[in-house]
Amino acid sequence: MKTSLTLFFILFLSVSFSQSKLVWHDDLKEAVKISQKEKKPIMMFFTGSDWCGWCIRLQKEVFFKEDFTKWASENVVLLELDFPRRKALSAEVKEQNSKLQRQFAIQGYPTVWFVEPSKDSQNNLKLVRIGRTGYVKGGPGAWISNANTLLDSK
Repeated sequence: MKTSLTLFFILFLSVSFSQSKLVWHDDLKEAVKISQKEKKPIMMFFTGSDWCGWCIRLQKEVFFKEDFTKWASENVVLLELDFPRRKALSAEVKEQNSKLQRQFAIQGYPTVWFVEPSKDSQNNLKLVRIGRTGYVKGGPGAWISNANTLLDSK
């Protein structure tokens, strides 16, 4: 009995830890630090998390799937730029998100931009645009394929 409980516990722990959970940052500065350290582009997800049907659909069909979790953890730093109607955001996050919305001329949601941080001649942060996408029909495989095409074109 003791042996089977021990085996069950070990199996439970291995399954629990093998389920990698993605970290979605909401602070551009933090995402930039990680991007530069890990040498990965930033995937900026402009969303209306509590009202945008296509955003919710993209998350359910792609972002919440294991294929995407594996791909994202190996290839990008995730940054969620949310524009909710019911959920409260801090003033700093609202200001940052609005500034990026204007900078990237976001017209609709969901919009995903892949960018690489760099410095301009005055040593100011610059986000170099790699490519843009949004909802792609066909689940995680189709979305990841599209994203890889954009990332490979840089």
